[in-house]
Amino acid sequence: MTRLNINPLHLLSLPAILLAAALTVPVSAQDASATQPVQPVPTSVGDQPPAPQASKYTQTSKEGFWGRVNPFVRKKWLKKQLDPINDRLGELDQVNGQNAKDIRDVDERAQAGIRKAQGTADSANQTATQANSQAQQANTAAMNANNHIDKLNHTINSLDNYSQKVDLVIAFRGSQPVLSAEARKQLDDLATTLNGQTGYILELESHSPGAGNVGIANSQRLADAVKRYLVVDHKIPVYRMHSVALGNAKAQEGDAAGKPVRTGSVLIRLMENSLAEQSASTSQPTTPVAEN
Repeated sequence: MTRLNINPLHLLSLPAILLAAALTVPVSAQDASATQPVQPVPTSVGDQPPAPQASKYTQTSKEGFWGRVNPFVRKKWLKKQLDPINDRLGELDQVNGQNAKDIRDVDERAQAGIRKAQGTADSANQTATQANSQAQQANTAAMNANNHIDKLNHTINSLDNYSQKVDLVIAFRGSQPVLSAEARKQLDDLATTLNGQTGYILELESHSPGAGNVGIANSQRLADAVKRYLVVDHKIPVYRMHSVALGNAKAQEGDAAGKPVRTGSVLIRLMENSLAEQSASTSQPTTPVAEN
């Protein structure tokens, strides 16, 4: 029987050698599996796996521990893959920029249109306000003109509208045109009432005894005597006095109505226009009320 001589140092290194061999086998298997694709097992003779198709994006470099993509891929290849994406992103940026510009243009035009419409509306409102003011002024002017026309019509219609205020008889002695003291006193009182008044006339109707032209001439001298006194002594305008000589015609009014004429007389009627009466009533001063 042969005796083996074993070195104790060799026995100590044996476990390390076995551990290294165990670690080397999985790494080799991993490299083999990474470099060679797994082929499916055909179930029959006709079932053959399709041949792998080459792609333009397939990396021809040898794959390593990091997987199917080599971390040290070339820059040109990466740039070639990213250029279409960058171009598309650039187009999208241009489209977005153009859309934003179009939106701003539309907004600016809309704002300009709104401002223009607002200005037009304000101008139209101002024009309407001015037109309304002018219409009100025209309406006021028309109303004033209408009132003025009504006053003119009333004035025209009242020009011949007289009313009798005084009925006075001036007596003479016979047919002599001489005013007595009493007759002058009557005429003085009448003139005092006419002081400062307008819109009146004096109607003088003179009578005198005597028939025909003799009586008319005498009665005319009596009326002239009355008018002369009023004009000279009291400044009564001549155009306000209208006289008629009736001779011995019977009086139609007054106390002597229907009676035969026996002495000379002048019947004076004060006729006042309605306008003068209204003016006198409005011009009268109001009496102030005494405060307690």
